[in-house]
Amino acid sequence: MGERLAPGDTAPDFTLPDDTGSDVTLSGLRGRKVIVYFYPAAMTPGCTKQACDFSESLESLTADGYTVLGISPDKPEKLAKFREKEALTITLLSDADRAVMTAWGAFGEKSLYGKTVQGVIRSTVVVDEQGTVSHAWYNVKATGHVAKLRRDLGLK
Repeated sequence: MGERLAPGDTAPDFTLPDDTGSDVTLSGLRGRKVIVYFYPAAMTPGCTKQACDFSESLESLTADGYTVLGISPDKPEKLAKFREKEALTITLLSDADRAVMTAWGAFGEKSLYGKTVQGVIRSTVVVDEQGTVSHAWYNVKATGHVAKLRRDLGLK
């Protein structure tokens, strides 16, 4: 597992395909604040709730200067189905080899139903306009996370 990121760290750059197959590069978003959230799998209950919450908040987050990127190990084709099925408006990225998740501390050992397993650690990292981590949360709950994130960022 990669080291967990903390405020003040430089966010590791990445280039990942979105659900249309187009590449998105973190450094290409310099000058904007970026919310990067990692989730285990598209079209599962918790991940759907979280993606819908981010989509419902996207307009106000964008107005506050934030771009939202959701990253999972799902292939772009599955992400496209997820977007269509749930009418998602956020950018969904595919990290099929989990290299970005590992570099960001969002893949590794976690507890699942009392067992220790290797997997995606539901996490959210906020990157400032210069590419520096301003906030990092690991092992977040899917339900209510966006509301908590907004409170922690001082957003209405």
